[in-house]
Amino acid sequence: MTIPTRQLGKTDLELPVLSFGASSLGAEFRSFQLDECFASVRAALELGMNLIDTSPYYGRGMSEVLLGIALKDVPREDYILCTKLGRYDCNHFDFSAKRVEESVDVSLHRLRTDHLDIILCHDIEFVPLDQVIEETIPTLRKIQQSGKVRYIGVSGYPMKIFQRIANESDVDCILSYNQYTLQNTRLVDDVVPVAKAKGIGLMNAGPFAARLLTNAPLPEWHKDSAEVQQAARNAAKYCQKHGVDIAQLALQFSCDHPDLATTVAGSANPDNVRKWADWLSQPIDKSLLGDVLEILKPVHNISHTEGLPENN
Repeated sequence: MTIPTRQLGKTDLELPVLSFGASSLGAEFRSFQLDECFASVRAALELGMNLIDTSPYYGRGMSEVLLGIALKDVPREDYILCTKLGRYDCNHFDFSAKRVEESVDVSLHRLRTDHLDIILCHDIEFVPLDQVIEETIPTLRKIQQSGKVRYIGVSGYPMKIFQRIANESDVDCILSYNQYTLQNTRLVDDVVPVAKAKGIGLMNAGPFAARLLTNAPLPEWHKDSAEVQQAARNAAKYCQKHGVDIAQLALQFSCDHPDLATTVAGSANPDNVRKWADWLSQPIDKSLLGDVLEILKPVHNISHTEGLPENN
């Protein structure tokens, strides 16, 4: 199958509607064998998931290093590379101009490439946005002129940060996670109108909402309320009764929206990557989708806070 593509805002990038997220290559969620992780990257590229999204935060550099190895024999024009800067550990953030310049060079070195297609300021809700707007983004625009970076943007969780960035700064794209799913559509509800008006491309990540919309047990760090978790479990059981994995419906739903250039999902297991591509090749069950959205309606758009209070 060929994964369809969509243009990212006003850029010349055509992104696959499903992209490969490499956070799992930083052993963020479990340990893995190296050959397994390399096979995942290969499977993603073979299936047309040629946007690869990473960050120096994932595995504190390990994801970028392993990607550099996995991609070393792949022609550079065969993949689109997105990495991030500004977040380096759970509580270590640095969006200063000096660190921005260093971070770009370190990522290029780890990823064994001479340019990044997209670079994002990572999880900006954890810092005062004034610095990102006045210092970080202008520094990235300067770096862009050198050819090291093609397009720049921001990533994070609360919708408020994207509205401010769109209105007060100059970015090419935005990446949001867990905010366009079966349970939460705030990325489209709150950000699409302002982003489209400015020609800012939108990328979505986390179609499974940190396993909420799967049959897997939730990780200890999961932040959604007990009410949201229970509704998701009810929806998963309903899908199971109809012979469908809720994760399939979740993936199809997130990848379907025409205003979102791509949805990023990650796994260090190549079988998962192949399964996702297979799910995307199948038509979405509209009747089941309607029923599931009805089950989730009482918790629709309920999310949690991330970062500084003023950014939520």
